[in-house]
Parts: sequence; structure tokens; C-alpha cells
Amino acid sequence: MNTFFPYAVDIKFAPLWLPLGLRPSKDGVAITDDGRFRATFGFLRLETPLDNVTGAHITRGYRWWTAVGVRVSFVDDGLTFGTNTKAGVCVHFREKVPSARGLKGYSALTVTVVDLDGLVRALGADHGQP
Repeated sequence: MNTFFPYAVDIKFAPLWLPLGLRPSKDGVAITDDGRFRATFGFLRLETPLDNVTGAHITRGYRWWTAVGVRVSFVDDGLTFGTNTKAGVCVHFREKVPSARGLKGYSALTVTVVDLDGLVRALGADHGQP
């Protein structure tokens, strides 16, 4: 059975993520039975083998313009699938996950899921992380 972590949605930011096709009841992060990490955000998707996940940690207190919607970091090559400004999980990858847009790929993905600790535990338990 797949493990699914839905997004913690702050409805006041809906105008920023609705055009991307986000479905709060269906989109989020899945750890699949066949050993995959999959994050969906409306029309967008990022997927990689679980073996490519090297760790995950909780981050908090985002500015709305850097955290809500789909954002590429100007500081590094990270990607955000964000639905609120409170908190999320930054998931790190050993090898960059290719971008559908032909960019060089992403070394991390931040996702603003409901169960932050649960996602960190699920990823850590599968990969020997604390």
C-alpha cells in the first residue's frame, strides 16, 4: 500500500496555485510500494527512486512569494511545491532529478505537506537517516 502525504493547504493562496491545477484532495507526496518518491502539484510531477533520496528535514516560516505555488530557488537548484507559508519538508536527492522543462534538474524539493514529521520519518526510516 502506498503511503500518501497530502498538502497542508492555506486557501487564501488558492489564486496562486489553482491555475496550476492543484487538487488538494489528490495532490501531495507518495512513497510507492515499488520504491519511488512521487510529488504531484496539479499538472506538475517530480518522481525519483527512493534510493535517490538522501535525507529530509523540516523548514519553517516562509515568505509567501518564495513558498506558495511552484517555485525554483534563485539561491540553489531546489524546487518548491508550496501551499502555505508555515512549514514544509525539504527532501534532498543524491543525483539531480531531471526537469520536464529541460533544465538541469533539481537537487532538492520542498513540499508543504500536512504530516511533516511523518514524511521525514518515512524517508529516514527507508534510508537510514535519523
